[in-house]
Amino acid sequence: MTRTSCAIALAVIAFSTGAAHAGPDQDAIVMRYEQAARTTDAGFGGFSAERGKAFFLDKHTGGKAETPTCTTCHGKSPRKSGRTRAGKEIKPMALSKSPKRFSDWKKVEKWFRRNCKNVLGRECTAAEKGDFLAFMTSQ
Repeated sequence: MTRTSCAIALAVIAFSTGAAHAGPDQDAIVMRYEQAARTTDAGFGGFSAERGKAFFLDKHTGGKAETPTCTTCHGKSPRKSGRTRAGKEIKPMALSKSPKRFSDWKKVEKWFRRNCKNVLGRECTAAEKGDFLAFMTSQ
């Protein structure tokens, strides 16, 4: 998938679901994950909001017992606020509710690294990150 086709795919997802379109910074981040996914998997066919949704909702093993899912802290709906285990509010993950989210590469990587290790016990793959972002863009 080229940069243009990826941006178009994200725009179609956002338009068809009524979600906010990812901005140029978010598109650039998605492109970085796409390039990394292609490097590790020659058959990579693009990101999937459905896979991202399943990843977000599924119970995972390997991470901390108290954080087996993304929804443990973020809640089942990315359009609503979540809570840390200490009770601190987490703003909605969905781009339709938090349009500036996922626009800073360093912050995106910091939170993926931290949360993936807590939930999965490992870092997320580029494909997992891209699928997750496709889902959040569709919300």
